[in-house]
Parts: sequence; C-alpha cells; structure tokens
Amino acid sequence: MVRRYYLQKGPCRPNHNFPTKDVEGRLRSFKASWYKKYHWLEYSIAKDAAYCLHCFLFRSDDGRKGGGASFISTGFKAWNRGDEALDNHVGFVNSEHNKAVRKCEDLLTQSQSIRVALCKQSDQVKKDYRIHLQASIDCIRHSVRQGHALRGHDESESSKNRGNFIELLKFHAFGRVDVHSVVLENAPKNLQMTSPDIQKDIVHAIAYEITKEIICDIGEDLFSILVDEARDTSIKEQMAVVLRYVNQEGYVMERLLGIAHVSDTKALTLEMEIESILVTSGLSLSRIRGQGYDGASNMSGEINGLKALVLAENSSAYYVHCFAHQLQLTLVAVAKQHGDITNLINLVGGSCKRMDNIRESQAAKVVEALCCGELETGRGLNQEVGLKRPCDTRWGSHFDTLLNLPVIYSSVIDCLDIIKKEAKGEAKGEASVTLICIQSFDFAFILHMMIKVLAITNELSKSLQRKDQDIVNAMQLVRGAKLRLQDLRDKGWESLLDSVISFCKKEYLPISNMDELYILSGRPRRNAQQITNLHHYKVELFYTVVDMQLQELNSRFDEVNTELLCCVACLNPDDAFADFDKEKLLKLATFYPNEFSIDDILHLDPQLDSYIFDVKMNTRFTKLKGIAELCREMVVAKKFRSFPLVYRLVKLALLLPVATASVERVFSAMNYVKNTLRSRMSDEGLNDFLVGYVESDILDRLDDECILQTFQDMKTRRGSL
Repeated sequence: MVRRYYLQKGPCRPNHNFPTKDVEGRLRSFKASWYKKYHWLEYSIAKDAAYCLHCFLFRSDDGRKGGGASFISTGFKAWNRGDEALDNHVGFVNSEHNKAVRKCEDLLTQSQSIRVALCKQSDQVKKDYRIHLQASIDCIRHSVRQGHALRGHDESESSKNRGNFIELLKFHAFGRVDVHSVVLENAPKNLQMTSPDIQKDIVHAIAYEITKEIICDIGEDLFSILVDEARDTSIKEQMAVVLRYVNQEGYVMERLLGIAHVSDTKALTLEMEIESILVTSGLSLSRIRGQGYDGASNMSGEINGLKALVLAENSSAYYVHCFAHQLQLTLVAVAKQHGDITNLINLVGGSCKRMDNIRESQAAKVVEALCCGELETGRGLNQEVGLKRPCDTRWGSHFDTLLNLPVIYSSVIDCLDIIKKEAKGEAKGEASVTLICIQSFDFAFILHMMIKVLAITNELSKSLQRKDQDIVNAMQLVRGAKLRLQDLRDKGWESLLDSVISFCKKEYLPISNMDELYILSGRPRRNAQQITNLHHYKVELFYTVVDMQLQELNSRFDEVNTELLCCVACLNPDDAFADFDKEKLLKLATFYPNEFSIDDILHLDPQLDSYIFDVKMNTRFTKLKGIAELCREMVVAKKFRSFPLVYRLVKLALLLPVATASVERVFSAMNYVKNTLRSRMSDEGLNDFLVGYVESDILDRLDDECILQTFQDMKTRRGSL
C-alpha cells in the first residue's frame, strides 16, 4: 500500500535554484535536464542530493541495494560525473535497478496482482463494475459540486433518509435499468461501494485530478502565493494556499492548491507547511515571484515574518500587502467615528421579535406606498431589507449597514417606540436615549455623510477583490478614489446638505439653521466656543471625516511609491502607452535576475524600442485598459513570440498579488463545507472536498475516465475495469 502510494505520487522533482559547490576546482550543481532523461530520478532540496525512487522502494536483498547505496540512503552528490554515474546506476537489462523498475511496474499493474489472478472476472462483471463505479462518481461529483454532505445519520436499509449519497444514487438509478441492476441491493454483497472509505477515495481522486489540471495549467511558468489562516468550526487552525499565475492564453488565474491544518501560526510553521504543499504538487519555493498576505506580524514581519523567511529562500518573491485588507483598515478607522449606528443595531437587531416588528412595519409602509403610487412595482424592486451588523473583518459591511438604514428609518423609529413602551430595565433606557439620538439633525447629517464617503471606497473594495486585477490598475483605482474624495471635499458640500434636508423633511426631523450658533446638547453654554452650525457641520464634521479618509489612504497605501511598482506602471497600455519608460522597464528587469541575465537585458533594450513602435501603430493595442488586457492581446496577436522578453516582463507584473480575496472565499467555502454538523471531518477530507467545491469549473470539465483510473490505481480493488 505504501509503495503504491509513493509510485502514484511519483518522484520528488522540485524546480529549484540548485546550489553550486566546488568540485575539483569547478562549480557544479544538479541539472534539471536529468529529470527528462532519467524518469526514476528525484531530488532532495534539504540534502542537496539525488535518489532513485524505484531502488528505494525495492532494495536488493544481496546487499548491493539496487546498484549503489548513494542512490538510496546517503544520496548522490557527485555532480561532476553525473551522466556517467547515472548511466552506471541503470546498468544492463538484468541490473538491480532494472529489476526494481520492473517490480514497480508490476505493482502498478493491478491485472497482475495475486488477488486479481485468483479471482478472474468475466467481461460482464467488469462492465457491471464500471457502470456501478461511474454512477457512484457521478453522485459524489454532484455532491462535491454543491458542497453537500455525503453520509447520513442512519444509512440502514430501514431508514427513511439514508444520506445524500445513497439517496442520490437511488434517484440516479431510478428509471435506468442498467444502473439499477448493479447498485445498492443489486450489487454484490462484498462490492456495495457505499462505505465511507470508498466515498473518501472518490473525493480524493477528484481532488487529485483537479490539482493535476492546475499544475499542468501552470506548466513550467512562475507563480505567486496568497496565504492566510483561519479557524474552522472544530477550533482547528487551517492555512489556505492559493496560486496566482498567468495561463497559456494570457489570463490571470487564482487557484486553490490546498488547505492544511497547522499546529500554530508561527511564521516558521507556516513556511514549512507551504513548502510541504508545494513539494507535494511538484512545485518549489524558487518559482515564487510574489507573496500576498494580510498585515499580521507573523505574516509581514521584516525580520521573522513569513515574508522574510520566503525572501531568504527566494529574493525575487516580492511581498505586497493585501490592498483590500489595507482598505478595510482605513474604513474601520473612519467608521468608528459613528458609534450610534452600532448601538442602534445592538439594541434593535439583538432580538428576533424586534426585527420582526421592523419587517412588518416596513412591509405595511411598502404596501401603502404602492397603493398611493409612490413606489413602482417590478422584478427586483421593493425587496425586504434589514440591518446588517457591521464587522471590522467583513469587507463592505459598514457601507451595507448605512445604506439600508435610510430605507427602513421610519420602521426603526416605530420599533424603538415599542421597546420604549414595553421593555423594562436597561433596554427601556437605551431605547429612550437612542430614540432621541437618531431623531436629530446631527444623526441624519452624519448618516448621509458616511454613505457618500463609504460609497467611494466600497466601489474600490469590490474592484480590488477581482481575481484578474493587476497591481497597476489597483494603484490607479486607489489614486482614483483619492481624487474622488478630494472632489467630494471641494464640491460635495451643497449636494450633501440638500440630501440631508430632504431626508429630514420626509421623516419630520428638525432642520438646523446653518447661520445660527451651534449648541452642543448636554454641555454648559457659558464657556462654549461660539461657532455657527455651518462651521460645525462643514468644517468640524464633513472636512474632518474626508480628510481622515484621505490621510488613512495615503498612509496605508505607501507601497504605491516603491521603485518596483513605479517600474511596473510603465507597462500600462492606457492612453496609448503614455506611461511607457524604457529606462524604468530595463530597471524592472534587474529586479528578476533569475529571469533576465545580463545578455537578456542587452537584448531587451532594442526589443523595447521595436515593441513600443509596433503596438503604437496597431489600433488593437492603443485602446487597451490595464496590463491584464495587454497580456491577453499579446497572446491573441502572437506578439509574445515577436517580443518574448517584453511578454516575460508583462507576466511578472501580473504575478504581483493585489488582494487575498480568493483566500477569504476559500474560508467562506470552508465554513459552508465544514459546518457544525460535519465538525469531525478529517483534515485530508476537508482539503479534498474544498478543492473540488472551490474549483468547480475544473470539476465540471474533468474526464470521468481519469477519475475512474485514479480511483482504481489508489489501492487494490475487488472490482476491475
């Protein structure tokens, strides 16, 4: 079983920057070209040594150990005589190495196993087994696609509900004689194919094929990693790894590679687990060209953070702090200025009865408005809305909360009146205070002001969370948000005041005269500063909040001024390549010494001249927006062949991560898949299920035959195909 597993995983072949060492006065290292010539060869990064997988699994009993102990235990390191030593290890037809190879081939050929030889099956039995297995795979594929549990509480034949898998299998077989005749009660008693182990094996086969598709899509190209950790429902820390890469069609892809349980969130633990996940998939830290994490110290620490550990292994793995996370930090800092909203939601939203009162009141008002002709009917109009509880870690929640409040404002007032009359103790007092607070001009002004400010940043947040977003466009979006905020500060006062006054008239709230002196309720007036309402609302509130938002954006997004990103911006095709700067692009190439040798940089100089002349003359390129569109168009127009070095720069620019939204989506899926009813799901099972559920587009196009064969090869089965 263990040997079969090793053979199915294949030799460990990381694409690594192999270290050199002095051998007889010359620098020597392991050669990646040996991988293609010797299919059995594997390499250990930790020991900087080569091994033979087949000889390791089937050692010779006569002491010669498959043709040499160096390929089994100590490891082969004599790089100066690599080809000669490797050929000698293979030897002649009956060498110990070739005997081990034949044993491995026999192990993988199930038709030659003793169990199969003792139980010869007829063609009809094999056909029935294939139909049975195909039906099971179809049902499990559907369940994984939808994120549904497979097993039931009671799967006995007398149970009314035997679980999703068996019930779906019964439905799948209904009306299909060929399937019905070979599944469940009609299947052989020793080959029911309904056990949890069989289900897990099929899910694992699906996840294996999806991961293989992702690795094939990456090929030999470079990639970036997006990493974060979160706690699941069974209070276990899970770390998700998402790969960002550019596929053969020039599209930016973000794919889930895997999720793993970590014992702690120390940077060293995370780094070791990331490397383990990468090596298991045949990848290496040396191919990473970008890191995307949140701003936690264990992730972004300059000395002992995960960023620093990866950079120590690979100096070209540039770190970018998640733009969406930075933006959320700016929103939290500003949104905390409006504490009345949180108090209101805690008071009203903390009771099902109170929320029901709001819904009923709002529904009655909508019906009344429809009868009076104040509202229009139509699909998607007049939907039920509520008060979403804002959360510092839930992107966009503050804006959604504020946006709904003006719509159901009158219903909230009615609910607070009921609480004030019927409640006892603290709730009665809180309702009275909150009612006075929200029925003031101050509340109405701050509410509408925050909606206008957060509306700008909410659009930015949604744009940053796109999977295909590139770093240059993200920087432009940030600059655009700053300009819009500045425009709101310079020209938005009048429209804001008009909207506040209109709302106050509609809801019969008091309206402050902007020319009168501002009176702060609850404070003595003797020593109060003599300012007008206009100064208070316009300067002390409006200007202060907008300036605070601008200041937070400027301080949080400080990396937009770094030299690397300034050089990347020169690839931007907007306005007919107005930002093109050859010197900065040549400088950009020096940031990636592994991709651009000195000779490559010399060739890049004239190639950039030819490139910019060509694309400016081509109307297909002058109207492009963003580096992502440029990359796709270069593939379509075959320009990646004419300007390979420029295309390499474009792909490297797209690898720089923008946001960890894809990782957050994985955790949302994790909470759906591993819920309180499925809290005992194993770590391996969670990983396999999530890979299929998250990467459902790959799952939809997977070939059934590949899943069948992978499942069959995992271990010796009673049935044969």
